[in-house]
Amino acid sequence: MGIRDIGVRIGHGTPGPFNGITDVQGVRVGHRTLVENRAEVSIRTGVTIIEPRPGIARFEPCFTGCHVLNGNGDATGLEWIRESGLLSTPIAYTNTHSVGVVRDALVAAERTSVGGSQYWCMPVVLETFDGVLNDIWGQHVTAVHVHEAQAQATSGPVAEGSVGGGTGMICHEFKGGIGTSSRRLEPREGGWTVGALVQANYGRREALRVAGYPVGDVLREVPSPFEARQAGVPGMGSIVVTLATDAPLLPHQCEQLARRASIGLARVGGGTEYASGDIFVAFSVGNRGIPPADYSTPGEPLMSLRAVSGDFISPLFVAAAEAVEEAILNALFAADDMEGQGVHVHALGATRLLKALEQVGWRRDAHPAAHRVAD
Repeated sequence: MGIRDIGVRIGHGTPGPFNGITDVQGVRVGHRTLVENRAEVSIRTGVTIIEPRPGIARFEPCFTGCHVLNGNGDATGLEWIRESGLLSTPIAYTNTHSVGVVRDALVAAERTSVGGSQYWCMPVVLETFDGVLNDIWGQHVTAVHVHEAQAQATSGPVAEGSVGGGTGMICHEFKGGIGTSSRRLEPREGGWTVGALVQANYGRREALRVAGYPVGDVLREVPSPFEARQAGVPGMGSIVVTLATDAPLLPHQCEQLARRASIGLARVGGGTEYASGDIFVAFSVGNRGIPPADYSTPGEPLMSLRAVSGDFISPLFVAAAEAVEEAILNALFAADDMEGQGVHVHALGATRLLKALEQVGWRRDAHPAAHRVAD
């Protein structure tokens, strides 16, 4: 159940059938979740895989762009995206100390899949810090977990909340994690789809806004995980975002789309903390036949491409901002309470959120779905 199932509508756009990044044809998502207690440590982590194209077709690159709003984080593969405008591997989300093992596992998987016919690959791995709930120094994510997440990647509904790379994440001092959403443009606007998948692990409680309402102002009495001894400080963490679209965009247009994730983040109350790494990637599956840039086999000197006219790109920007905003709220809404490393993190939850919305002026009588949940 997502945020709109309780009658909270984000923006004016229409989601796709799954309200997820998988509404973009061919995109698949897989998770591997690790929740375990060992002696004196808690394991609350995992890995999430986003495949731009299914099966062997994913070795056909996608035009891609990236944007860093705040660089207090890390990612692999972004320099090659900036240079070439291409994405030729899956994208992975995990925790800060597992970036290396996930990247290496993806390299090994790509080599196996293509039989050594390509010279190299540069996987994109994005991270956020889960060390409040998780024994991050233990580096519990392994190559096996990466391969299991890849094997489980499917289209259709995407599991959200405390799953995959988002298992141990905290957002606005509530339990955070993985969230997704999508927007499908009207035919007069091109009819394309934009989907977002976020790993939300950022933000102060008082900054939280839902559909523009300052609910964080009335949620301060909920205990913060950062009140626990040595559990960090409010606002620390990061958010990583992947945007996908079937609109035929060129690399610089993908970069423009990635920048609009900043708007969705700001609407929820993020994007202003120095201790947060806010890193965004956007890819387009709207062009086919793009040759891989591995230099192993010379291709044709020219290729035919399509691109959205500047007169029609603004609706895509609107869709991206709305999808990111709703994806973050879905991450919050889907997560459950979690304990780890001696810290308890409360979930936002439907009842708590509806009460807070009413306190700041949101009218339940205008939203029938809210009555069904409350009852």
